[in-house]
Amino acid sequence: MNDILPDQTPVWQYLESTVKNVLGSYGYAEIRMPVVEQTDLFKRSIGEVTDIVEKEMYTFEDRNGESLTLRPEGTACCVRAGEEHGLLYNQTQRLWYQGPMFRYEKPQKGRYRQFHQVGVEAFGMAGPDIDAEIILMSAALWRQLGLDQSVTLQLNSLGSNEARARYRDALVEYLSRHSDQLDEDSLRRLESNPLRILDSKDEGTRKLLEQAPVLTDYLDQESAADFEQLCAILDAAGVQYEVNPYLVRGLDYYCKTVFEWVTDQLGAQGTVCAGGRYDGLVKQLGGKPTPAVGFAMGVERLILLLETLALVPDHVRQTFDLYLAAEHKGLQADLILLAEQLRECLPGLRIRTHCSGLKNIAAKARQTGAPVIALLKQTESDEMQASLWYQEQTVYDLGIQQLTDQLKQIFTR
Repeated sequence: MNDILPDQTPVWQYLESTVKNVLGSYGYAEIRMPVVEQTDLFKRSIGEVTDIVEKEMYTFEDRNGESLTLRPEGTACCVRAGEEHGLLYNQTQRLWYQGPMFRYEKPQKGRYRQFHQVGVEAFGMAGPDIDAEIILMSAALWRQLGLDQSVTLQLNSLGSNEARARYRDALVEYLSRHSDQLDEDSLRRLESNPLRILDSKDEGTRKLLEQAPVLTDYLDQESAADFEQLCAILDAAGVQYEVNPYLVRGLDYYCKTVFEWVTDQLGAQGTVCAGGRYDGLVKQLGGKPTPAVGFAMGVERLILLLETLALVPDHVRQTFDLYLAAEHKGLQADLILLAEQLRECLPGLRIRTHCSGLKNIAAKARQTGAPVIALLKQTESDEMQASLWYQEQTVYDLGIQQLTDQLKQIFTR
């Protein structure tokens, strides 16, 4: 787990505000859920034999002996909240959320045990048009952030639960005949979660999978038609993609369309956004059958990608507009009052006041990177004046009203 320090938070705020604006432009509404849920929620949704439930969840008993878990992902929480507050049955909902998730796994570059996600969930819409919309929405976000040339869309269809069960049997039968060639992790998954073997990074297992049954050969007619229509919409929108028959999701509740946005700009290929359809989850958690689709993106990895590619705009790291200092200690009270007056006259102006030693004020102010610096001083007739520095220009002996007018001109250009 890690701290996000003051020099890093402006980049987080930039990403969060961009996400909020893009999702808002598609009509998605924010929902906020607790970070702690009953453990059974994740066992029922994610699956008891998944790595997350078996190895990675932070689970504890509270004082009443109830088993609680820090949320490892947001979809199950969103479904629980939707059911609890009557948002889902016979309704359509477009929701999004952001916040910390928790998994006990080996930390690596861009990944922590407390990590942050943005999640999007759409309920009550069964057709591939909503699948296409959320993929196009993620593509719009990449364009807004300047990442569209650095990420690649991969698609697959898992088919219906019945089709996937038939494929699972065929895959297990094939891999069992060659179990001596499987790596240790894949051998364990062969009994519990064999589709995850398709995602193996072991070279021997990857080679073995080249001759394995292909999921698309087992698709039911409805899933195949939906996938074809989804691809047609993406083609018409000019979104490039790769069909990856080995793409599966790590959680049990996915069906039909699944997708990932991946990048090779952080070393080995990494996923920055992943999602798909999960039509059975609401019923699985006790609600009425409700079609649903969504995705989640890792904030830390996206920020790492933005910084690696130098895509954070210069103005983002500028945390204030005006550095305001006084010529001597006797003017400190006047300085604080002047700052309040300017904030009232110029709403939104970000002012930092100089409240420490008075040596080399101008040099210290410039070191902060402030675009505008004002030095308050007092004339022989006890009138308040200021000197102003901006864009390599210096304006001396401004009255307070003149200072206010000058700042209005500077910050309304």
